[in-house]
Amino acid sequence: MGALDYLSNFCIVTSTRSKRKPMQTVEIKVKMDCDGCERRVKNAVTSMKGVKSVEVNRKQSRVTVSGYVEPIKVLKRIKRTGKAAEFWPYIPQHLVHYPYISGVYDKRAPAGHVRNSVQAFPASNAAEENMVTLFSDDNVNACSIM
Repeated sequence: MGALDYLSNFCIVTSTRSKRKPMQTVEIKVKMDCDGCERRVKNAVTSMKGVKSVEVNRKQSRVTVSGYVEPIKVLKRIKRTGKAAEFWPYIPQHLVHYPYISGVYDKRAPAGHVRNSVQAFPASNAAEENMVTLFSDDNVNACSIM
């Protein structure tokens, strides 16, 4: 068995190919005014390697690209068309605790969406949470503290 294992090490083929990019969906906000703008953006992104599907929603100014692509490369390709583009900055309104704080509420956002901001989520107070759990019924040592 020793000689066979030694010879089999020479027969193993190692792959030097790079790993494939993961399948992901990229959402980008692009200002589009007409059918020509929409067509130009769609053709620019469709011609990229690894793109599986492209959805353009001119009413929301949103382009959704699915495939084995890098988000930065998709954004750069769209910007090369001459259009102002940025990653999709909005999240659904029901996910936010404080949707009407300044900097979060945006009049230009699609219906039911607000800007994704750190201010929209409540700050966690670790000290306060520790005090609550200290005297809870789940704490087995609560009786010895009181």
